[in-house]
Amino acid sequence: MMKHLLILGAGFSGKAIGDVFRQAGFSVSGTTRSTEKAESLRKIGIEPILYDGGAISDGLAADMARATHVVQSIAPGKDGDPLFRPDMPALTSLMPRLEWAGYLSTVGVYGDHKGGWVDEATVLNPVSARSVERVEAEDHWLAFGKAAGLPVAVLRLAGIYGPGRNALRNMEEGTARRLVKKDQVFNRIRVEDIGRSALFLAGKHLAGVWNITDNEPGPPQDVVAEAARLMGLPTPPDIPFETAELSPMARSFYGENKRVSNAKLKAAGFEFRFPNYRQSLAELHASGHWRG
Repeated sequence: MMKHLLILGAGFSGKAIGDVFRQAGFSVSGTTRSTEKAESLRKIGIEPILYDGGAISDGLAADMARATHVVQSIAPGKDGDPLFRPDMPALTSLMPRLEWAGYLSTVGVYGDHKGGWVDEATVLNPVSARSVERVEAEDHWLAFGKAAGLPVAVLRLAGIYGPGRNALRNMEEGTARRLVKKDQVFNRIRVEDIGRSALFLAGKHLAGVWNITDNEPGPPQDVVAEAARLMGLPTPPDIPFETAELSPMARSFYGENKRVSNAKLKAAGFEFRFPNYRQSLAELHASGHWRG
């Protein structure tokens, strides 16, 4: 019987995961909150299911029953992960054919390390409320895997970019800004490599925690400068972080400074298609895919 992937929350990362699994011969379905987004999923070969994170409809239950693989991308809220709320049926009864599960988390769970390196063994120190909720959700998924005897992988994602969401497009639209905060670095990951890493982990039935990030943490202003160079446009002026107008969420990202290691994933045999932002931006620019 054909392998079937269910993506709970088929957004930017979920769609990229679905595309990679579909190319590998899986049938793929994905949930979304809106009928408009459902149509966009259908156009790229992902069977859409409307789901708002609440009660499970008959249609979603039927799809869960045939899922051999699941990727959970719906962010937890104050009530936690939607699949582990007290009124939710047990996952083993909802998905009896399940062979592997992936939970999309964030490198934000590590908190601030003042620019130091972290890996999957680093003690977690989440700062923001959303990262605290992520840690709780991670724990639920890992505990489920252990209790059910199933491989469950937690994918801790760095800053996500790709076609339609990148510094080249920001340059064209005039929204690119070079925010400069002394010694600040971020990790990032091209969305297609999220899809490829998920398929890699699923194909090997790998469980546990995995950092999904490229090889090169670096200052965010350098990425903007590289995009400007590729497009032959003037580099935007530096804006000191201290005086920049930022939303509370944007400012909170700069409160965490760390370098995230991907050594575990590479040691397992995964090869990045986009190992750093320079190669990735060059490919986006040359291919024309940067507009999405």
